[in-house]
Amino acid sequence: SVASSSPAAEEYTVDVEISFENASFLEPIKAYLHSLSFPIQGNSTDQAANILSIEVTTVCRPTGNEIWCSCETGYRWPQERCLQNLTCQEHASAPAGHRCGCLKGLPPKGPFCQLQGDVTLRMSVRLNVGFQEDLRNTSSALYRSYKTDLETAFWKGYSILPGFKLVTVTGFRPGSVVVTYEVKTTTPSPELMHKANEQVMQNLNQTYKMDYSSFQAVTSNETKFTIIPEIIFEGDTVNLVCENEVLSSNVSWHHIERRSDVQNTSRFSVYTTVLNNMTSVSRLTIYNITQGDAGEYICKLTLDIFEYESRKKIDVLPLRISAPEEMKVTCDNNPVSLNCCSEINANWSAIEWKQEGKINIPGSPETDLESGCSRYTFRADGTQCPSGLAGTTVIYVCEFVSTYGARGSKNIEVTFTSVANLTITPDPISVSEGQNFSIKCISDVSNYDEVSWNTSAGIKIYQKFYTTRRSAAGTESVLTVKTATREWNGTYHCIFRHKNSYSVAMKDVTVHPLPLEPDILVDPLEATVPCKGSRHFRCCIKEDKDYKVTFRMDSLSFLAEKEVNGKQVCYKYNFMASSVSWCPKKLDIFCHFTNAANHSVQSSSMKLNLVPGEKIMCRDPTIGVGEPGKVIQKLCQFSNVPSGAERPTGGTMTYKCVGSRWEVKKNDCISAPINNLLQLAKALTKSPCQDKKLPTYLRDLSVSTVKVKHEVSSFPGSLGAIVNILDLLSTVPTQVNSEMMSNVLSTVNTILSKPMLSTWKVFQKQQTNQSSQLLDSVERFSRALRSEDSAFLSINQTNVQMRGMVIQPGHPKTYKQNFVFSDSDLWGNVAIDKCELGSLQWGSSIVTVAFPTLKNILTQDGQGKNVANSLVMTTTVNRNITMPFRISMTFKNTIPSGGVPQCVFWNFDLANHTGGWDSSGCYVSRVDGDSVSCICDHLTSFSILMSPDSPYPGSLLEILLDIISYIGLCFSILSLAACLVVEAVVWKSVTKNRTSYMRHTCIANIAASLLVADIGFIVAAAIHDHFYPLNETACVAATFFIHLFYLSVFFWMLTLGLMVFYRLVFILHDASKSIQKTIAFSLGYGCPLVISVITVGATQPQEVYTRKNACWLNWEDTKALLAFVIPALIIVVVNVTITVVVISKILRPSIGDKPSKQEKSSLFQISKSIGVLTPLLGLTWGFGLATVFQGSNAVFHIIFTLLNAFQ
Repeated sequence: SVASSSPAAEEYTVDVEISFENASFLEPIKAYLHSLSFPIQGNSTDQAANILSIEVTTVCRPTGNEIWCSCETGYRWPQERCLQNLTCQEHASAPAGHRCGCLKGLPPKGPFCQLQGDVTLRMSVRLNVGFQEDLRNTSSALYRSYKTDLETAFWKGYSILPGFKLVTVTGFRPGSVVVTYEVKTTTPSPELMHKANEQVMQNLNQTYKMDYSSFQAVTSNETKFTIIPEIIFEGDTVNLVCENEVLSSNVSWHHIERRSDVQNTSRFSVYTTVLNNMTSVSRLTIYNITQGDAGEYICKLTLDIFEYESRKKIDVLPLRISAPEEMKVTCDNNPVSLNCCSEINANWSAIEWKQEGKINIPGSPETDLESGCSRYTFRADGTQCPSGLAGTTVIYVCEFVSTYGARGSKNIEVTFTSVANLTITPDPISVSEGQNFSIKCISDVSNYDEVSWNTSAGIKIYQKFYTTRRSAAGTESVLTVKTATREWNGTYHCIFRHKNSYSVAMKDVTVHPLPLEPDILVDPLEATVPCKGSRHFRCCIKEDKDYKVTFRMDSLSFLAEKEVNGKQVCYKYNFMASSVSWCPKKLDIFCHFTNAANHSVQSSSMKLNLVPGEKIMCRDPTIGVGEPGKVIQKLCQFSNVPSGAERPTGGTMTYKCVGSRWEVKKNDCISAPINNLLQLAKALTKSPCQDKKLPTYLRDLSVSTVKVKHEVSSFPGSLGAIVNILDLLSTVPTQVNSEMMSNVLSTVNTILSKPMLSTWKVFQKQQTNQSSQLLDSVERFSRALRSEDSAFLSINQTNVQMRGMVIQPGHPKTYKQNFVFSDSDLWGNVAIDKCELGSLQWGSSIVTVAFPTLKNILTQDGQGKNVANSLVMTTTVNRNITMPFRISMTFKNTIPSGGVPQCVFWNFDLANHTGGWDSSGCYVSRVDGDSVSCICDHLTSFSILMSPDSPYPGSLLEILLDIISYIGLCFSILSLAACLVVEAVVWKSVTKNRTSYMRHTCIANIAASLLVADIGFIVAAAIHDHFYPLNETACVAATFFIHLFYLSVFFWMLTLGLMVFYRLVFILHDASKSIQKTIAFSLGYGCPLVISVITVGATQPQEVYTRKNACWLNWEDTKALLAFVIPALIIVVVNVTITVVVISKILRPSIGDKPSKQEKSSLFQISKSIGVLTPLLGLTWGFGLATVFQGSNAVFHIIFTLLNAFQ
């Protein structure tokens, strides 16, 4: 079977209009309708039709010759009826404030009023009873009781309102008791609302003490709130408009964010009016609106107890304009466009362009207001931006103007750069190797970012070869080459760059081949020839070029004979002694090379000694001949080489004629591989791009040194050559990277290995400064080392180790590096504390290199009387250090029993700049078992108390101040202790009256405070001088107590001065002892404690309470020293004034003339008073004023220390 169902029931609501023309039916119908109960059920069995309500809506009555139609309670005329018909007088039941309750004449579409919409009235009323906290708790009995009673009264009262539906109590708040509640109804008239409120009062128990005058009602949904414009920009003129059919001119505006009512000002204007006697309109106009004006605004219209409120939030947008911040333009007459667009599309009325600057380069704008973009195009040529103003910046401004007045602009910085006119050295440059030349490049533009020189291949010339000087007329850059090599042959570019604009001038340089004087190998260096004998002389170079070579002696010149031997070319001349008439004689022979450019170079001299033949004893075909005792040198290339040894290519061999044989006296030969490296190093220092070649060369040097270490150990000269190479290369770099430093130390590690030590010993007997030169070279490389990381790489080799760090924000508080060499059984460490690190600039690097074997060769003399027996550590900082700098080091103690350790440093200036050990400035701080600790010796002088400066450590001034300080403080401490003992012994006998009691109280406290302060000062100096690195906590504590008790000394001296003044001036006034003691101790200890605590509290959290180099108040960072200096000097001035008053009292004239004896007595009294008051009132501290200023004369420091250390 199939189930069937009837269609779902549909419900319709039907409004039926019934009209009665007889006005007499009005009241009976109203009475009848009032008696009915709704809904009324229909009688149909099939479909139900229920009558929900029957109400009278519209009543028309004849009035005179007119018909007046009015709406009953809860109904109102539609707005269009009000606009089309004339209104009559107000009907009693018309809604509050409305002027359209009654119309004249029948409306053309029938007299039909419409039901008003529901509104929710947010109301409040005050009960004049005490507020109880239970009224905040909705579940409390009191809350429920109040709510029930009040809602019952509200229902009975407000049920007379048209369209009344609901009333609800929403809460209570203090002020006696304020009841808040909501009434849902149609908008009633004020009169009807007052009647309803009266009904509420009558239906509420009088114990609630309801205040009738406190009824308030706020309604919403009645006001039309509009904002013009919808999108608001800063600077716009904005209108906020409120419209309401309630007729009232009592309208207020409120800005929520500023929590204030809006008043008429220069930027805010409020205007309220009633239009056509039908609508209230209030307009708030905000001129030149800012983002601070954004937020929520409330428009509130008030009529009787009703408030009609509407609120809206406005957002104020900044005018964001997209355009480039800056542009660089070259004045080459090419079109340039500046583009400016608004990020938000708005109603723009105009986009304007203007410019500001020294030069005027106009253009033409193209603007599209709809898209909010504008383009400004101009052409700049050389006449508009002349060379003198190259690099001038012109500001182009694109300004957007909105329809409502907002203006926003964007500045575009356009830098105009003319193509700089460069003038370069006009004459052709043609030089030969070894000669100098310079190229001068002059620009008519003085404004540039960079000047550089390049080769035609784009290789940048090392900056040490050129200098640039700027002047008002332009700029001059000069490239200077002191020794030209063939690498300098080519075209050179002088480049001026400003922003992205480049000006280039070129110059060709021709460098003709010509051997350099050191590259011409001569043989012999010195020769002895019998008067009738002969000798071959030769000059050799490494390449075969077309040179004209002659040998010259005195005024004679001889053509040389050319001989090619592999890669070496030699020019020879056979000198016949019989060809000259002078014998015996000493002559200098030179070989003279002339190239195709007619430039010439002369070799080093070959010394010729013509002697009688009978004196010749030693003869050798290679070495030559000589008389007994004769010492000669020969280049190793032309010397006798022991069998089996590789022929060296560098250095010299020294021979001595002993008997009839030549003996080797000194061997300075350099092996071929090392000599080649030395020649390359010399060439590199003359190269135009030496900084680019240096990394590769250092890598090759490191690898080659390891490969040829056998040759290095065989030839002491090779070892010296490597030292010379490192010395040469250390002068090249301005910056060294980690890889370069690693290669340098790899080379050093090889030449300092233990197998090399015997070679060093031989070498040291010949040249004692080579080890010092090596150390100096490593330090130069260390100072040039740069790293981006705060922690350097750690390099560990058998014979050398390196550690380092970069000073950066948040870097470690201390620098401490440890070095351990297990092969040498040596260790050591170096430490620099935070105070010293704090004096370094950010980006400074600290590098420490340690050597275990350098101690064996770094001796002051060949005998090695003063020998280091620990690690040699060198620490460098790559920035200049202007303040005293202190380093602590610890070494393994390897001193034999009975030996006395010394802490020394290598002073490169000793022994005629060959270097030596120096102990000045450093000392042994501790010998503990197998360790020796060294630190610098740096004492603290007394004058530091009031001076921002500290004497330079080790200076004569520092030593003198230290001696005065410590002697004076020791005497003072003993004297003050004795003073306190004496005071304690005689206290009862000298304090019998108030005056003497207070005087001795002040003296005793001055002595006690000064004693503690002086002891604290010595303790602080000891902390600083003997316990380095500084113990920060101890230093802060010492500084605090020194500050506190020296201030106490001054304030007790002030108390004593004021007491003297009080007794001299206020003779007849006598305060009680308790008052005087309270004032004295408050001044003496209270004020210093407050100042000291505030000072340490304000500065110590930032760790700038104490100085970096002393335990005393900071000056450089926080000027905390003023917390001592200012109170001290003020007190000194006050006490000086009191002293003057005392003297004036003594000099007061007596009646009659003074006899001579009385005058002498007065003079004695004055002297006695000054003598007593000067130390008691601290007048000598006035000299501290002279030491407060930085750089003050040393005399003031000495006087200040001398006077006050003995106080």
